[in-house]
Amino acid sequence: MIWLTWRQFRTQALVAAAALAAIAIYLVYLGSGIRDDYADVLGCQPSDCVTARHTFDESYTGPLSIVGLLLIAVPAVIGIFWGAPLITRELEEKTDRLVWNQSVTRTRWLATKLVLLTLASVAVTGLFSLLLTWNASRYDQFIGDRFGAVNFASRNVVPLGYAAFAFVLGTVVGLVVRRTLVAMALTLAVFAIVQLFVPTVVREHLMVPMTTTVAFDEDAMSRSDTFGINDRGATIMGYTMAGTWSLTDEAKVVNADGTPYTLQQAKTCEKSSQAENMACMAGQNLHFSYTYQPADRYWPFQWIELSAYLGVTLLMAAFGFWWIRHRSI
Repeated sequence: MIWLTWRQFRTQALVAAAALAAIAIYLVYLGSGIRDDYADVLGCQPSDCVTARHTFDESYTGPLSIVGLLLIAVPAVIGIFWGAPLITRELEEKTDRLVWNQSVTRTRWLATKLVLLTLASVAVTGLFSLLLTWNASRYDQFIGDRFGAVNFASRNVVPLGYAAFAFVLGTVVGLVVRRTLVAMALTLAVFAIVQLFVPTVVREHLMVPMTTTVAFDEDAMSRSDTFGINDRGATIMGYTMAGTWSLTDEAKVVNADGTPYTLQQAKTCEKSSQAENMACMAGQNLHFSYTYQPADRYWPFQWIELSAYLGVTLLMAAFGFWWIRHRSI
């Protein structure tokens, strides 16, 4: 069965190896450039650092985002083109009956295919993830957005869970629906829904978020997008504490006693320069509430999500074994 599985899979394996080699060459080239430019940013003169860091950000955010999205798409491709046709092709060509007549049980037949090809799926995705994680390490240190939807899903160990989940999903869906095109469409739909639902709804609740009070000062303003004030009060938007996952899009700026910071108070700090304005406002002892996931939870989040995907994968595989033993194929 192992030899037969390899014979059936060798074309996909060669295509995957060629694609991975091409991506590796590009990532090594891109990673070398990132490291060289990162060294220049660290060694910049104080007067030039803002420009150097902005240039570094602009140069590599686009390419790394594209490669990250490509890595997120790899498990989907595996599920669609490796998983979904795995059983349906056998059923449509009737080769499953030939195999079973050679004293190979249904359970062994499915187990061999699932184990070998799931490992292959995880290996391909894992190598891609390893290359990208190394490639983007200096960029991630500088930008610090490791919890970002694309960054989190395309680094370290989480992609391994996506690959196993997508492949087994495609296989089990094909086993149930018995039609290749239908199985491919359903696999894509389910995987896409899960990949949208988990980061937007589930991930932030894997651990209870923390809430703290942040002083409204120049540092807070430098880490935020905008600050606005009107008759109803003051609001700071887009603030992100270094290394954290911000769960606060905007927050009300209040006085030390908790009352809203008013437009009248802000007018007392209308100075001749922005720096003087901020210094005056900082002296008014203002603060805002900030809800976030701390930076040190990054790896717990990675392991929790990986474990969840592998758990669901095992449940799907168990269902597949039950189906092939108790349902007529």
